[in-house]
Amino acid sequence: MKDNIIDSSKVKQTIKRLAYQIYEQSYKETEIHLIGVNTAGMLLGEKLKAELKDISHLEIHIHQLSINPKKPLDETNLSVSSELLKGKQVIIVDDVANTGRTLFYGCRPIMDVLPKKIEFAVLVDRKHKHFPVKVDYVGLSLATTLKENIVVEFNGDNTEVYFA
Repeated sequence: MKDNIIDSSKVKQTIKRLAYQIYEQSYKETEIHLIGVNTAGMLLGEKLKAELKDISHLEIHIHQLSINPKKPLDETNLSVSSELLKGKQVIIVDDVANTGRTLFYGCRPIMDVLPKKIEFAVLVDRKHKHFPVKVDYVGLSLATTLKENIVVEFNGDNTEVYFA
């Protein structure tokens, strides 16, 4: 049995709120580049992109960052040339931020150019940071134990967050 933290309707509201927060901080921009980390970050990024298109004038680009959290130095791939991000606002998107390691190493492929700004957006921030990462856009902040596992399950329009 799933121990729900956020049901599907609350997740939709949370994503909409995140989109408004991003727009409020970016309304002077003409474009934003969302970078979805692995599958879950990409799915969340797509949902944010749809919401941002509904509420803003911004041109939203989305790219995928594949990273192996266990080997972030060896197995990282960005689906677009980092040159495209030069001078642009970049938001790295993931489903859950735990220690900050994946987000921290997610910046690596971008570090050979100078973006205008790099920010982080997550659906759930667990507050167990071991790396110098501050999440800028947070759907839900949870104080959990290190042994607890948070799962974000994307199933079409239905997205749930629960303890596994």
